Amino acid sequence: MTVPHARPVEAETPAGHYDALETRSADARASAQLQALNALRARTGETPLGDLADLAQLPVLRKAALVEMQRAKPPFGGLVSGGAVHYFQSPGPIYEPGGVSHDWWRMGRFLHALGIGAGDIVQNCFGYHLTPAGMIFENGARAVGASVLPAGTGQTDLQVRAAADIGTTAYAGTPDYLKVILDKADEMGERLKISRAAVSGGALFPSLRQEYRDRGILCLQCYATADLGNVAYESPAMEGMILDEGVIVEIVRPGTGDPAPDGEVGEVVVTTLNPDYPLTRFATGDLSAILPGQSPCGRTGRRIRGWMGRADQTTKIKGMFVRPEQVAAFVARHEEVGRARVIATREGEMDAMTVQVETRATNPALYEGSILATLKMRGRVELVPPGSLPNDGKVIEDKRSYE
Repeated sequence: MTVPHARPVEAETPAGHYDALETRSADARASAQLQALNALRARTGETPLGDLADLAQLPVLRKAALVEMQRAKPPFGGLVSGGAVHYFQSPGPIYEPGGVSHDWWRMGRFLHALGIGAGDIVQNCFGYHLTPAGMIFENGARAVGASVLPAGTGQTDLQVRAAADIGTTAYAGTPDYLKVILDKADEMGERLKISRAAVSGGALFPSLRQEYRDRGILCLQCYATADLGNVAYESPAMEGMILDEGVIVEIVRPGTGDPAPDGEVGEVVVTTLNPDYPLTRFATGDLSAILPGQSPCGRTGRRIRGWMGRADQTTKIKGMFVRPEQVAAFVARHEEVGRARVIATREGEMDAMTVQVETRATNPALYEGSILATLKMRGRVELVPPGSLPNDGKVIEDKRSYE
């Protein structure tokens, strides 16, 4: 059954941008973000930074360290200064605060780009139990003047009934659950009015996006986390994800805090300018890369390619863990080495390790001692030309079959 919708999907460009911040110059953006960051640092007695590039000199905050901070000073590790009216729990456990002030999670910018606003009813199918996703999207919907059906997950029959009776016009949830709702609506013979879908929390495959488009639904995705709120989002141009105005994003080489060149895949590290819950150089554990240029939609912020996998590639080889930090330590020992990649394989019934090294050197023996010192085991050394390793963010690749 073809499902009719309230608005045609061709009407993809909302009237104007969310605010003037989205179209400011790169210099104006950097200046304002530096000023906001230094104001937060002054509040805690930290030395101001002279430039945003100076962030690279500060330590990276990883989730394991945040867990320890929260255990020592519950519930938020002493990082929350106010504005928290909700308490959430994520695996770890890690506790996150939530606020109810205007666009506290900065999700309104994404929903506006999708064309959601006053007069829309958002069927919010993100969870409201312990984790913050449901409240993140509800707060964003309120910021753009939309109404909310707090549907949560499951009970698809009731979801369809509510969508039909209330006339919901937009969906928020994981990419695949909307299809479950639409298929159930077809089965029940219901005509839904959903024409916009704001998705996150899972992969949006091109075939699924096209299926929604065939049904008259514009589906865009954002990249958000429980700790940070919205980090980046798609506009109707669908050319990468535009970085949110309230965060500073760095792409670093996995296992380090060292910024990677634009275009190189690395770990996403985020500094949030939320005065209630500022996090500096928070390592998400996710991989992405900076895209060149600006979005055709007119927003001038930098863009990332979207989620490209996990940065934590810790692998056990010969009974010992090999971590990205160890690979980075090996590279740091040799100025002529650009990158390195550890590959785990099997030879017969034994684990084997090959270390591919980007270098102009020709003698593998030059690196055997450093590999033993940093990786704590011996392995085959394979020298490769500079720039020849894949640009996928991997520093450890497990090629062993577990079937």
